[in-house]
Amino acid sequence: MKKDDNYNKLSASLDTNFDVHMPMEIVKEKTMTSPGEGKIDKDYNEVRNNLYDLIQKGNIAIDGILQVADAGDSPRAYEVVSQLLKTVSDMNKDVLHVHKEMKTIKEENLKLSQKNTTNNTIYVGSTSELQDLINPDRSSSKTIKKV
Repeated sequence: MKKDDNYNKLSASLDTNFDVHMPMEIVKEKTMTSPGEGKIDKDYNEVRNNLYDLIQKGNIAIDGILQVADAGDSPRAYEVVSQLLKTVSDMNKDVLHVHKEMKTIKEENLKLSQKNTTNNTIYVGSTSELQDLINPDRSSSKTIKKV
């Protein structure tokens, strides 16, 4: 069965005319990134989102366990609340640590790309001529041409 037959049957049953056309080609723009840069950014965003999700779930758990602790007046429930609070605060510190690490990694990449400048200066001449250029007052021949 041909595609045209399918379109003809569909057109007849719906009392409309469907035109058969070729599929359109989608052109995606290519962005230039270094091989590891995209992966680092992707990993950073994933870690950051995971930490925020864990913090949100921790806050919900704290609210729930606080209700249990208030209802039961159990010391163990309050101990669990304090442990959850410490865990959530540690996760907040981890978010800041991830930001700091990402900043450090990006700065290292910039430093590596900027440290490629090398200036080499070579002097061709004798040591006495060099001394005459450095200190003209001590030169043996007082006629020095400045370059």
